Amino acid sequence: MNFDKVLDRIGGFGRFQKTLYVWICLPQIFLAFHMLVSVFTGAVPPHLCRSAWPTGNSGGPGLGLNFSIAPGESCTSFQDGLLSQLNHSPPITEHPSTSNSCAGGWEFSKEVFLSTIVTEWDLVCENATLNNIGSSIYMFGLLVGAVLFGALADKYGRRIIILTGLAVQAIFGVGVAFAPNFYIYVLLRFVVGMTVSAVIMNAFVLGTEWTGPKERMLAGVITDYFFGFGYILLAGVAYLIRDWRKLQLAISAPGFLFLFYIWVLPKSARWLMANKKHEEALDLIRKAALINGKPLVDSDIELCQSPKNSEKLQDLRKYTVIDLVRTPRMRKQSLILFYLWFVNVLVYYGLSLNISDFGMNIYLTQMIFGLVEMPARTITLFTLNRSRRISQLAFLAVGGLACLLTIFIPDDLSIVRTVLAMVGKFGITASLSIVYIYSAEVFPTVIRQNGIGMGSMCARAGGVIAPIIYLMRNINHHAPMVVFGLCPLIGAALTMFLPETAHNPLPDTIEDVESTSFRTTAEKSQHALYEECPKQNPDIIL
Repeated sequence: MNFDKVLDRIGGFGRFQKTLYVWICLPQIFLAFHMLVSVFTGAVPPHLCRSAWPTGNSGGPGLGLNFSIAPGESCTSFQDGLLSQLNHSPPITEHPSTSNSCAGGWEFSKEVFLSTIVTEWDLVCENATLNNIGSSIYMFGLLVGAVLFGALADKYGRRIIILTGLAVQAIFGVGVAFAPNFYIYVLLRFVVGMTVSAVIMNAFVLGTEWTGPKERMLAGVITDYFFGFGYILLAGVAYLIRDWRKLQLAISAPGFLFLFYIWVLPKSARWLMANKKHEEALDLIRKAALINGKPLVDSDIELCQSPKNSEKLQDLRKYTVIDLVRTPRMRKQSLILFYLWFVNVLVYYGLSLNISDFGMNIYLTQMIFGLVEMPARTITLFTLNRSRRISQLAFLAVGGLACLLTIFIPDDLSIVRTVLAMVGKFGITASLSIVYIYSAEVFPTVIRQNGIGMGSMCARAGGVIAPIIYLMRNINHHAPMVVFGLCPLIGAALTMFLPETAHNPLPDTIEDVESTSFRTTAEKSQHALYEECPKQNPDIIL
């Protein structure tokens, strides 16, 4: 029988699945830490060149130097450059055409940060761009991890990749705290980025493959809540720990506690069935049924092992990413979804990593941005059941319009600009939650993992570009927000060309996608789909 039918028998979201989601959700807090910690570790305190100290202050800034009104010269005429905002993370410094080096070295204010990577390695002025590049390289690690660990998970299973990712993340995360120079720091962060993709991608997949269709959406949003909680919690941790190395250690060392997952994290029975490990899958299903209070006998589960079905399972493994664009309708839907992944992550991290634009305390701003995540993810629970397509379109439009409107607000109306930025963050966060679910329902079963993997790659490409977008402020102060406004609006328009998937059975083959009659006969074919043998990963979200 179909695995979703098995879940109906044993309970689609019983005690077994709830316990599983506890194990899946806990790492999400630390994933949020690693994703956003550069807001604090890469912050740029007010600074001045020691050679510019006024007479009588040779002993250092403790003898009365005013970091907010520093005399002399710095990056941009030293009168403006030394007033760099505390909240710039990473900094965007306009470089003059003339030399801006500081022969005497830099002195940084310690009023807010005891140390950051900027203060330790003097990433200001001519070296300021290194901070942006470092953030982009970290995001590139997420892209590489999505490709590498997505393929490995299909071959070796979700559980082993999650365990490996958590272990490597803890080891290299702690290693970052002891990096001897900026280049080793970037390399170690790159590896951490790879493991973030490994964990977040396969944790979602594992949870979804064990969850019944009716509870799948709610379970996915619950996981998002824990990421949002990590978003908020990071503000408090960073407020208490002002030294970047100690902060990095604090968010990484607890990762070793996940060692006990070796004994509690189950494999995916759906993956085992798709890979013809039927006996092991049956044992797991019996265990889940027993924990859920719905014990089964052998006759309750039919694991099809006929030559015809074995041949079908082998055929499933022949599909590649090329099949995503081989046929007209599949190509159109794939390209649109890839763009939606790209633009959601581009704007999400473009706003999240530049919280200094609020002009408020960096810790308070971080907490506000985290709080916005909660209602944004909650509202999708009420809109998705009505329409996936309209929900995706509406939230993209809200996020894009809000970002675009900020460029028309005068600088002296900072409160209005702050509200609009928060509305933009709200819309993009909700849209990002939806694209996970929507993509899993649009891609057919035979290439769903490939589609999600490619979507994740496009998303990570958006993450790589996001820190670089702010360099456009050298051209025009409003250029980044124009990009963050127009791109979602284009995505909203493209969403109209995607099919509606709410309350419809999922397509299993590319022929289902290309068939004009598939959606109109969905209800009639749903019963037939349940009578088929297990298929590989019918529902997967990243």
